[in-house]
Amino acid sequence: MNLQAIVDEITATLRPQAGQQGQVASYIPALARVRADRFGIALRTFDGLEAAAGDSDVPFSIQSVSKLFSLTLGLQLIGESMWDRIGREPSGNPFNSLVQLEREEGKPRNPFINAGSIAVADRLISQGRTEIDLVAMLSDLAGAPIDIDEEVAASEAATGFRNVALANFMKSFGQIDNEVAAVLRLYFGQCSIRMNCRQLARAAGYLCRDGAHPGGGAAVVSERQARRVNALMLTCGTYDMAGEFAYLIGLPCKSGVGGGIVAVVPDRLTLCVWSPALDVSGNSWLGMRALEMFVARTGLSVF
Repeated sequence: MNLQAIVDEITATLRPQAGQQGQVASYIPALARVRADRFGIALRTFDGLEAAAGDSDVPFSIQSVSKLFSLTLGLQLIGESMWDRIGREPSGNPFNSLVQLEREEGKPRNPFINAGSIAVADRLISQGRTEIDLVAMLSDLAGAPIDIDEEVAASEAATGFRNVALANFMKSFGQIDNEVAAVLRLYFGQCSIRMNCRQLARAAGYLCRDGAHPGGGAAVVSERQARRVNALMLTCGTYDMAGEFAYLIGLPCKSGVGGGIVAVVPDRLTLCVWSPALDVSGNSWLGMRALEMFVARTGLSVF
């Protein structure tokens, strides 16, 4: 299977459509200026073969894709205790819903909606970790220096009123242990990490390697944990569109409102697509089309 030819074909077919449908995440001012006509794709196989095309080397704000890695760091530190205050069920509601959180007494449905990742951030702070530790982990996984876009972080903090409400709401139910300001600083920082498609495909490589480090270092998570993270990505990783992603694509995915989507083919490869224009659910409109094409061309699926 010529993977480079496949990503070249996908790029040639879809890149002319970039920016023609969907909208960038304008509610975060620093993201509103991102060009909607960008499109990048990159993959890395379990044994280190890489293929990439389009704007695969252009860094972007990974936003909620970071929730995959903050959860991983939490599992490294406290294991199954992570689930004492965080569920593992699809939300079926928008990723920043307050209504569901009130009904369920401040316990988030899963770690990939905003409330769930804020709860993960709280667990990390209790373990003495900050956003700097998450950046260090990603730099190690990607084999390249990773940083935080401070402009995006400031923009998030200045306009993240719904996230402030979510954190305070959970605090009122006793589901947050640390100071809300510290928890949100970590959360806004992680969402403002910038990476490109190549780096994200590399960094997520442990999820197609049964938890083994993509660069050959110490195991990132156990085989069991890797399998369970992939399961959560499949059922909860794309906001309230997880069922549609499973139906059309059939791969564990984690998306972010920066336009990135990471997908995993267990025991085969990890894939990252990026196009900033989003559909109504907050997922990259063209990124979803690219994943559909990839699955159609390769026949790769978990089903």
